[in-house]
Amino acid sequence: MQNLRIVVSIPGEEDYDVRAGTGLLSTLGDQLRRCPATAKAPKLIVITDQNVERLYLDAAMASLADAGYEASSVVVPAGEGAKALEVAGEVWNAMAALGLTRDCAAVALGGGVVGDLAGFTASTFMRGITVVQAPTTLLSMVDSSVGGKTAVNLDAGKNLVGTFCQPAYVCADVTTLSSLDEREWTCGLAEAAKSAIMDSDDFFFWMVEHADDLFAREQAAVVEAVKCCVVFKAGVVAEDKTESRGVRECLNYGHTLAHAIEMLAGYGTFSHGAAVAEGMRFAAFLTERTVGVEPGFADAQAALLDALGLPYLPWEAAPEDILAAMKHDKKTRGGDVRFVLVRDVAAWEVAAVPDADILSALKAYFEMKCQG
Repeated sequence: MQNLRIVVSIPGEEDYDVRAGTGLLSTLGDQLRRCPATAKAPKLIVITDQNVERLYLDAAMASLADAGYEASSVVVPAGEGAKALEVAGEVWNAMAALGLTRDCAAVALGGGVVGDLAGFTASTFMRGITVVQAPTTLLSMVDSSVGGKTAVNLDAGKNLVGTFCQPAYVCADVTTLSSLDEREWTCGLAEAAKSAIMDSDDFFFWMVEHADDLFAREQAAVVEAVKCCVVFKAGVVAEDKTESRGVRECLNYGHTLAHAIEMLAGYGTFSHGAAVAEGMRFAAFLTERTVGVEPGFADAQAALLDALGLPYLPWEAAPEDILAAMKHDKKTRGGDVRFVLVRDVAAWEVAAVPDADILSALKAYFEMKCQG
């Protein structure tokens, strides 16, 4: 299979490559020697978690050593709990102990949690060192490794402390995806479905046509999905790098409810993607009740999510508690919860929804799920 190269061009930033394909992790060192931002880095720090450590850290470190890099590693706990200020402090201290300077670089080896944590700590250590993303989960390949959002969580909510820091390079070796369990696999498929819905009819109907292949992890389909997601997200970020023009908010489709679910159910109870899929279903339900949707859209979205192994979540909570959690969403303005509302594929808007309408919709949504 031919490896893909996608160039991400963002105004005011250096262009960077996203490489996607097979066997790339074994040549990571050589790739970084060809990347201007890392070619002469005196030291590298690889940030990974306990699960990825036993699977891929040795291969990554061997590749870096073969390319002549002085590389060290720091291993954090696996799971959403690693996106915490306490863990970030441990990583900063490790960077300091290793004597990293501003011409050094950090390599994020892992999924979305590692990518967010590594990006956040690298972008703030010495006011910013270079970061490279080496995603090992489908979610991080199709979404979080591209675009430069980094963050850690607070008790008050998810991703409330963060920075915008574009990576210098992204190395997406799809052979690492073979180690994912079904929960993590479908987690990534949810973000891919989100991108397809926001992007275009071509991408959406391609996903509908290839849903079975994607669920079965057919490699050519997976690489194509990664390519389409990266191209879509790169285009969005190029228009709205820091989410200040309203364009990038489309990437939060489904996330308003999703983040509330994760907070109330407990981080890790459901995968992020499963929560996003539930959030997409609710957003379509809410859109139908508020601004209206094109006939068949909600059903088509539901059918795609079903085919990708993302059914309704067996979860509910008091609407008042969900609304309170939603108030911490980053899209909230002046106390008003704002949703990405999708009328049809690639036809979306961000709108403030009155509290009473959210509470009414949540109650009706849970009733509908019980009846269904």
